[in-house]
Amino acid sequence: MSGEVIAFMILGFMAVAGAVMMINLTKVMHMMIALVLTFVSVAGIFLLLSAEFAAVVQIMIYSGAITIIMLFGIMLTNHQDESPSKVRPLGKAMILLGILGFAAVVYAGIYNLDFGTVAGRLHADNTEKIGISIFSEYVIPFELLSVLLLVGLVGAIVLAKKDEKEEGDS
Repeated sequence: MSGEVIAFMILGFMAVAGAVMMINLTKVMHMMIALVLTFVSVAGIFLLLSAEFAAVVQIMIYSGAITIIMLFGIMLTNHQDESPSKVRPLGKAMILLGILGFAAVVYAGIYNLDFGTVAGRLHADNTEKIGISIFSEYVIPFELLSVLLLVGLVGAIVLAKKDEKEEGDS
């Protein structure tokens, strides 16, 4: 077994373990830490695939921004649910059966997968190629996306100001 395979196995296990912990933990902060573990593990897998740009975006966007936004959203909603879990043993068995079935389907799909021959310089200068592609072939969609994000930001500010005015009137 090569070092890449061992690193992939470790990162894959960490990603799955983080996802399972995210689902099973009860405290919001612990859930967010497990989610960050999953995101960072996926970024490590991207690095193993020589996709440096995707790895950096994974860390910056998902591990940073999305996790913070989710945490603020949960904290601002004042979530105080302390009710015990109501999963019965039959429900746990069905969940385990579903997970094993999904794993079997994924294994069968990967086991029979054949990529054929791979180009020798497939991943050389991929970040540069992405930049050139975005700013030459995809300029219009890139600019439309920036306008869409700006409209969403302005809409969020308008809605926040509207709520402040309604609270001030009462």
